[in-house]
Amino acid sequence: MSTAAQVFDPVYRPISIPARELLPWVIFAGLILLLVIYFVGAEQGATSLFSGMYIHEFVHDGRHLLGFPCH
Repeated sequence: MSTAAQVFDPVYRPISIPARELLPWVIFAGLILLLVIYFVGAEQGATSLFSGMYIHEFVHDGRHLLGFPCH
């Protein structure tokens, strides 16, 4: 009976991810995060890259939710 329990008893081992494989994803996520923070916090202000108010209106409620002043 103990041999059958040993056969079907799963063994869990943590998977190690080397830092050199994780680093590009961390850098990519950081760049995307900075881009999102820029669009929510600064676009359509003094450092505007796009003309018009479309981006400002799209992220307007998010600005207030995150505490960015916009008007």
